[in-house]
Amino acid sequence: MNRLLKSFASLILAVAAVTGHAQAPQPPEVAAKAYLLMDVTAGQVLASQEIDAPVEPASLTKLMSAYLVFDALKAKKLTLAQTLPVSERAWKMPGSRMFIDPKMQVPVEDLVKGMIVQSGNDATVALAEGVAGSVERFVQLMNDQAKVLGMTKTAYRNPEGLTEAGHSTTARDLATLATRLLHDFPEYVHYYTIKKYRYPGTPASNETNRNLLLFRDPTVDGLKTGHTKAAGYCLVATAQRDFPNLKGRRLLSVVLGAASENARANESQKLLNWGYTAYEGVQLFGAGQAVANPKVWKGKTAELKLGRGEPIVVAVPAGTASQIKTEIARPEPLVAPFLRGQAVATLKVRQGEQALAEFPLVALEAVEEAGFLGRAWDAMRLWIK
Repeated sequence: MNRLLKSFASLILAVAAVTGHAQAPQPPEVAAKAYLLMDVTAGQVLASQEIDAPVEPASLTKLMSAYLVFDALKAKKLTLAQTLPVSERAWKMPGSRMFIDPKMQVPVEDLVKGMIVQSGNDATVALAEGVAGSVERFVQLMNDQAKVLGMTKTAYRNPEGLTEAGHSTTARDLATLATRLLHDFPEYVHYYTIKKYRYPGTPASNETNRNLLLFRDPTVDGLKTGHTKAAGYCLVATAQRDFPNLKGRRLLSVVLGAASENARANESQKLLNWGYTAYEGVQLFGAGQAVANPKVWKGKTAELKLGRGEPIVVAVPAGTASQIKTEIARPEPLVAPFLRGQAVATLKVRQGEQALAEFPLVALEAVEEAGFLGRAWDAMRLWIK
């Protein structure tokens, strides 16, 4: 599984690395220390500034905390209905809180809502202790997971995001984390759409989600805000919009170090709107669609269907889709056997003469080795060829 996760992260970074070209639209002015706009559907970075500069993540830290909690839920190490105790440490956490106390046994699902909607530091610590047994062990898991995801410039010192020496990340790493969160845990990310939440018996203050875009833009469905004096106002926002030629196109913006709560929302909205209008998403092939059917030698079938399990989509400046060209790089000859899902070739996408993206192509169906006579016949034909 770790190999698969690393492969996915490598694909995201490889595609993002080749997106820039001379025809790229000029992004808007963004009033923030750093920002990044990514087309998640295409896996391409559309605009960025200071994306590798170290920054304090504030409560954006809770994206990694949520990643580990969701992973524990998926692995059945926790259940949503299971209750967790509230330690003295969790109860005494400063900053944003869910307002739980040691007299309570709180269901995991409510703690998740408290962590995400209310940005509760107390809920986050309670979950960290529930997943790992201690905050310290949970922080180690956070750093280990960051390495697995390829977040090379991130270091965590706590699960909630309060200012602490050495606790830092980058816009690029946050985009990687948010993208993987969406990809790996689609069954849980709906919690980021909740606008208001309060645990029964706790004060009504701090019940409104600080992501103002949830209230302004119906296509926005996440993800997380953050703020400390050192970090400024930060927001990782994601939206999903339908277009006639592409349904569910998802963009992700990372805005760090804005001047106010309203400013981070405005700058994020500006980036998202620009991304959807300045670039168009083009689906080249559907999920499971054969991109090519090259000849196979020494196999029980004569052809090998090559494609991907997910749609192949690229983002290009609006109005330039006609300039897209594709070519397939693969070994020759292709000699059976081939396993289903085996990487065989690479689809290279160009726009004009500029390299745009590359996608690994896999065998959509297994091709077994032919019998002795079939192999012998093809061996003779290959020798003649």
